[in-house]
Amino acid sequence: MNFIQNIKNNFQRQGILAQIIIANIAVFLTLNLVGNLSHLYLTPYVALPIGGYDFLFKFWTLFTYMFAHENLGHIFWNMVLFYFTSQVFFNILGQKKMLYVYVMSGLSGGALVLILGLLFPASFANSLLLGASAAVLGVGAVMAVYSPNYRVYLFGVVELPYKYFYLITFGVSTIIDLSVNTGGKLSHIGGALFGALYGYNLTKGVDFFNLNFLKNRKNNLKVVSKNSNLNDLGKKSYNSEQVMNEILDKISKSGYDSLTKKEKDELFKLSQKK
Repeated sequence: MNFIQNIKNNFQRQGILAQIIIANIAVFLTLNLVGNLSHLYLTPYVALPIGGYDFLFKFWTLFTYMFAHENLGHIFWNMVLFYFTSQVFFNILGQKKMLYVYVMSGLSGGALVLILGLLFPASFANSLLLGASAAVLGVGAVMAVYSPNYRVYLFGVVELPYKYFYLITFGVSTIIDLSVNTGGKLSHIGGALFGALYGYNLTKGVDFFNLNFLKNRKNNLKVVSKNSNLNDLGKKSYNSEQVMNEILDKISKSGYDSLTKKEKDELFKLSQKK
C-alpha cells in the first residue's frame, strides 16, 4: 500500500511532466493503433507541413506536431531526455513554468522551420515536421543558461555542470550531419533559442511567463506561498519527516528560490540528519 501511495504522491508532484508525457504517448498510440486498425494515415493531420502554404489550412499542426512522433525509438528517446531535463528544471524553477516553456519552445522551433520553408521551398518540398525535440531542447536551454553549473551525472557516472551536458546533447542531436532530418534539426535550433532567451531574461529578473514584468521587473521571480504550514514552520509542531516532505513539495512546485530563509535553514538542518 505504501508503494502504491509513493507512486501516487510522486505522480502528483510531477503533475505537468506526467501530463506532457501522457499527451505524447496518447497521440503516438492514436496515430499507430487507431491508424493501423482503421487503415488511415493520420500523421498528416497532426504533423506540421513545411515547404509551402499548406500549413495555413492546417494551422493547428503548429501546436500538435510537438506531441506527435514517427516511431517508438523517436518518442522513447525524446521522453527520456525530457524526463531527465525536467528534474533539473523542477529543482530550480518548479513545475508551473514547465508547460509554458515546452509549448513556446515547440512553437518557436516550428515557426523557424515554417519561415525557412517559405524562403527555400525546394529544400523542404512535401515535408512534415513532427516530434517533441524542439520543445525538449528548449526546456534544457533554459537551465543551461539560468543555472549552467548545476551538477548532473552523465550516464549516472560522470559528474559535470549541466551546461556541458546540454551542449553535448544539443551537438549530438542537432549539429552532427545537418543533411539528415534538416527540418527537425532546424526546429531544435528554434526551440533552443527560445529557451536560451527565456533563461537569460530570468537571470535579469524578467519572466515572460509572468506578464506583470512589463509593469514591475522587481521581485517577479518571488513566489509567495499561501501555505501557512510552510511560511511559519516554527508555529507548528510537525515532526522532521513531515516538515521535509512539505518543503520538498514546495520546491517541486515552485522551485528552491521560493523558499523563505527559515525554510532553507530548516531544510539544511534536516538534510544533515540521518
